[in-house]
Amino acid sequence: MLHHRLLGYLDEVARSGSIRRAATRLNVASSAVNRQILSLEEEMGTPLFERLPRGLRLTAAGEVLVRHVRDTLNGHERMLAQVASLKGLTRGEVTVATMASIAAGVLPGVIGTFRETHPRIVVKVLVLPVDQIAAALLAGEADLALAYRLPPDPRMRCIAEFEHRLGAVMAPDHPLNGRYQVRMADCLEYPLVVADHSMTLRDVLELLVPEGTSFTPVVETNSIELMKRLAQTAPHITFVNLSDVGEEIRRGLLAFTPLSDASAIIQRASLMQRARSALDGPAHLLAVRIQAEFERQSVPD
Repeated sequence: MLHHRLLGYLDEVARSGSIRRAATRLNVASSAVNRQILSLEEEMGTPLFERLPRGLRLTAAGEVLVRHVRDTLNGHERMLAQVASLKGLTRGEVTVATMASIAAGVLPGVIGTFRETHPRIVVKVLVLPVDQIAAALLAGEADLALAYRLPPDPRMRCIAEFEHRLGAVMAPDHPLNGRYQVRMADCLEYPLVVADHSMTLRDVLELLVPEGTSFTPVVETNSIELMKRLAQTAPHITFVNLSDVGEEIRRGLLAFTPLSDASAIIQRASLMQRARSALDGPAHLLAVRIQAEFERQSVPD
């Protein structure tokens, strides 16, 4: 604690430019602050402040030390927040920007489990088109971004990346259910409910249609929720990732069968943060929970 107090003294003197003003803000005696600064300068073997008629100014050595001190103090605060979080004491909020398929698929289960452990943290979810998700993160409107096929950007840092393969999703009593794999050609014999052209998933699906074969869905939509609801009634089929239908499979509402045609097509979801910003306690904890759930459902190496 003494070391932490000394760092706080140095930081406040640097901000105030005056031992007297720093002591007032710290609510301690000026002599105590001055004594600590002099002791630190003696230990470092160099002056940390220039003594000017109107106050103090950092020397070059002082500037180097203060940068280190502020990094240390910020790291200490993040550590305390994370420890408090582990004890269930954290309050605050975290915002994640994501796409419709993830918001309707894996994210509700993640948030439900997260809220059981951290009931004092408010979770906000922004559902956006993929081209607006990165923009929301970089603008500070979201703490985390989670989406498939996010474009690379040096202003963002990837926390984790997850790989998923597409499958055919259908009612448990569908004639195709129970197979180890199905081909896209097999599915074309049934009424298809598919993503429309506003979704990146549509481009992937069209790559799987055999050449010279007609691809005529009976429903096209940008709603993953509608796709899943219609697929619960045979003989409809839709196509999504396993992570999008985990809850429905657990409840016996849907079945998932891998597409053999899609074995070489990997869907990559990325969990991102701003490159120059450290995650606070709530955002860090939610990122850990998202990573754990996605890794559980990812394609094995």
